[in-house]
Parts: sequence; structure tokens; C-alpha cells
Amino acid sequence: MSLPADRLAFVITTLGRVAPLGQLLDSLLPQLAAGDQVVIVAQDHVEEVERLVDERRPVGDDGTAPRLVVVTSGRGAARGRNVGVECVEGDPVLQFPNDSSVAPEGFVAALRALAPRLGAGAITFRDEHGPKFVLPAPGTALDRWNVWSVMEVGLLIRRSVFLAAGGFDPDIGTGAATPWQAGEVTDLLLRAMQRGLTEDFVWAPADVAIAGVGEATGLSVTEHRRKVRAYSRGTSRILARWSYPLWWRLAFVAAGLVIGLRHGSTHRPEDGWWAFLGRLEGFVGRVSAPRDGRTLTAVPR
Repeated sequence: MSLPADRLAFVITTLGRVAPLGQLLDSLLPQLAAGDQVVIVAQDHVEEVERLVDERRPVGDDGTAPRLVVVTSGRGAARGRNVGVECVEGDPVLQFPNDSSVAPEGFVAALRALAPRLGAGAITFRDEHGPKFVLPAPGTALDRWNVWSVMEVGLLIRRSVFLAAGGFDPDIGTGAATPWQAGEVTDLLLRAMQRGLTEDFVWAPADVAIAGVGEATGLSVTEHRRKVRAYSRGTSRILARWSYPLWWRLAFVAAGLVIGLRHGSTHRPEDGWWAFLGRLEGFVGRVSAPRDGRTLTAVPR
């Protein structure tokens, strides 16, 4: 299927949280054009998601409306995104909103302006506390140090580049069946760099941003600490997988103790212990008791 180089595809994995998913679609669909695509991968409450999508399905199946489909997959955000990408037609630029994201006015137009010159790139993610990461200046080369600034929800990547890099590893990241609950986009981009696929990487200006909720939104103190530990564990494991210098990995583990002081708007001082524990588990490749399973997200359905 041949489409213009500025066409976009949005791949959304959801556990069936229809209320925030509806808000995302209401913000996103009016901005799309013919040839754009939205693939929703429902991993639970499939019938409810299908009804929600049918209520919002664009009129016209003759190529004059965006393509909107619902598919299913096994659990795990990375697994779901891989399945969604397989369902995308042609070679558009992919973006991976969370089901709790919101596309601000002008968001799609900004992505469309970037798309023709983009093999891979990154945009800013903003929650109620502001930007999650401050991205490097446009024109900066992607390397193994600044790659950590790219979040899953902030990734832009052309479908052909995504497939050539091997897609997301389904055994890591949020909801995976392993203890390594973060790092799937970093792992993907490190593979893409290794294979020479990121020479035209684009850091978007700070005003090109998608909105969403903070990682602690709706979670109890215990649930948030569980999530901090799981994410820390996954990130630390990626550092080991990709043979980052030992001194850097040890410094990363130790720095977990002060995460609550460095990020006071989103963490309590005592969260540092859980970040340290998770980072240490990722460093040694083993999980100490109690095992805390998959990460939690408590955005209302």
C-alpha cells in the first residue's frame, strides 16, 4: 500500500479502560486525515472497546476517512504494540499513545510536518507536573547516553525502521510476564543504532508534545512504590543487557536512594529505598522477595 510520506499511524494498547480511551480518541480523531490509521490493541474488555470505537468511527470507508481498527493480543504493552504495528498498512510514521493520553490541538499537524524527514525521532511527554524529560536540542545525534530521554509514548518511528530493528522485545516493559517492567523503547533504539537505522533521528522541539497523566495518578502509596520498584528494576536490567560501564551502573543503583529528593513533585523521600531495591535487582538479574508482579496503572475505566 503506497501512502504519502507524511501519513501517520497511532498504535494504542489498552486493558479496556474505556473512559480515558474515549477521551484520547475524541482528541485525536478530528485531527486525522485520509490515509492516517489508528490501531487499538484491546487486551481486556474487548467488546466494550469495540463499542466505543464503533461510536466514534469516522464516516466513509472509501479512502476518504482515517482507518480505525481494533485487534487483540496477549498481555504486555510491548507485545500489544508489536501486534498493532503488524496490522498497520504501508510505511507511515508510528506513534504509541497511552490509552490515558490526550492529543492537544495541533498535535497531529506538528507530527505530520516532521514525518517526511523522519526515520525515527522523539517528542515530549507532559503530565500534570510538566515535561517528563527535557529532550536534547534538535540536530543532536542519538547516542547510548541520550537515548534514555525517549519514552514509549514519545517515540516516533517509521514502520519499516521499527520492523528492521526487530520491534519491541515482548519480554520486557509494562505488563510483561517477566520482572523487567521498563526499558522496551531504549532496547529498541539501541538495536536500531546497532543496525545503523537512526542516522536521521529527529528530536522534536519542546512544543511538540503529547499530554497524559503522571505515573502515580490514582495509585495508593503501596501501589506507587511497587511501580517505582518494577520500573527501576527494568531500567537497570537494560543497562546490564547493553553492557554499560560498571561504574555507571553502580552509580545508577546508588542514585535510586535519592530519587524522592530529586523528584519531589512525583515521589516521597522514602520511595528511594524501593527505587534502590529495584535497581539492585536489575543489576544482579534476580528479584528478591516479595515478588511484586506486573506494574500497575490506576486510571479509571
